[in-house]
Amino acid sequence: MDTGDLEPVMLSALEHYSYCPRQCALIHCEQIFDDNVYTLRGHAVHKRVHEIDSVFFEGGRVEFALPLWSEQLGLIGQADVVEFHNDIPYPIEYKYGKYRKRQVEHAALQLCGQGMCLEEMMNVNVPKGAIYYHSSRRRYEIEFIPQLRDRVQQVAVAIRAMISEGAVPLPPNDERCTHCSLNVSCMPAAIGDRSKARYLVGALFLNEHDED
Repeated sequence: MDTGDLEPVMLSALEHYSYCPRQCALIHCEQIFDDNVYTLRGHAVHKRVHEIDSVFFEGGRVEFALPLWSEQLGLIGQADVVEFHNDIPYPIEYKYGKYRKRQVEHAALQLCGQGMCLEEMMNVNVPKGAIYYHSSRRRYEIEFIPQLRDRVQQVAVAIRAMISEGAVPLPPNDERCTHCSLNVSCMPAAIGDRSKARYLVGALFLNEHDED
C-alpha cells in the first residue's frame, strides 16, 4: 500500500482532528490511548462488525473491515462496512452512541475520506455513504459534496504537518473535554488555563533557582 511521497495519515485521524486537534495529536503523535466506558462500548461494537464475513445479496454484496488507502491523499485505514450496489461502493461508519447533530460533521469527514479512498482504489464515483448509530439503530446518510471533499484534503494536510512538527495544540478546555477518554492524560483544566500554566512553569524555575 504505497502512499507515494506523502506520510500516511490514518482515516480515523480526520475525525479526531475535526473534533479536537489536541486529541488527534495525543493519539497520533504521542501514541496515547486511554479508554473509558464510551470508547470500550465503541470497541465492542466495531469488534462484532469486523468479525462478520462477506455477505451477498441480489445485486450486490457487503464487505466488513475493508482496508482502504489513497496515494493521492496519503490516507490509510479501513472501513467498518462497505455495501456494493451494482459495484458502486457505499461506505458505512459504525458509531456506538445515538445520533447527535453537532457530532455528525466530525464523523462525516472520516466517512468522506473512506469514499475518496474507494474512488481511487476502484476508479468509480462514490457519491455518498452513511453513519450508523448503534444505540438508535439508525443510519444518517452523508453526501460527499465538494465542500466536504475539500475539507478532507485540508485536514489531511494539517494533520500531516502537525505530526511532522511533533506539535501538540493546547486543549480547548470546554464541554468536549467532559467525556473525552484522554481527559486525565490531556489535563485540559490545568494546561488550558494559560495563566495557570505560566504560573506553574514560573514556580518550577523559581524552585530550581532556590535549590542552586
